[in-house]
Amino acid sequence: MDASWEVARELGLNQLTLRDVAARVGMQAPSLYTHFDSKLAIYDAMFAQAWADYEETLPGLDATLPADNPREAAYLIGRHFYDYAAGDLPRHQLMNQRIIPGFEPTADSYAPSLRVFEHARVQICALGDVDDDHFDLFVVLIAGLINQHHANDPDGTRYAQLLRRALAMWSDSVGLPSTPAPRSSSSRKAPSR
Repeated sequence: MDASWEVARELGLNQLTLRDVAARVGMQAPSLYTHFDSKLAIYDAMFAQAWADYEETLPGLDATLPADNPREAAYLIGRHFYDYAAGDLPRHQLMNQRIIPGFEPTADSYAPSLRVFEHARVQICALGDVDDDHFDLFVVLIAGLINQHHANDPDGTRYAQLLRRALAMWSDSVGLPSTPAPRSSSSRKAPSR
């Protein structure tokens, strides 16, 4: 897997070949077939690994979310994913774009992404009067900024700096309070996975 990611980062995700991966691990390309039955199987394993790695970061994120400030919680959730996706172009492309002809993740590899998505949906919808359409808008807003980052400012912070402002506009549109909510006896808890 490490060799596959190295090739993707150096040559581009869609340039990955069994020959290049095999050479990185000191074997002949046909020997890789004992581990992966095709190049698409390597992509499948990479897809699963990328989402599972992100999923492992969620308990740390959940521990930082303020129960009394839904706007800040929304920003932290969005920023966490933004940083992960903007930090690695091939990983982002595999996780969030369809640039590999013929690749569709298997159900097992897709499962971590579904869990992550549902976790985020529950968190965002719990912030206020937020429905699934609002959540979808939250997702595409962050995705658009990530795509602009990779396309137009891959080594900069131009779009990362816009994230708070963009999510403030989103928060206004869904009616999240602009100041921290008063504490109640039943604090909002992060959803369990």
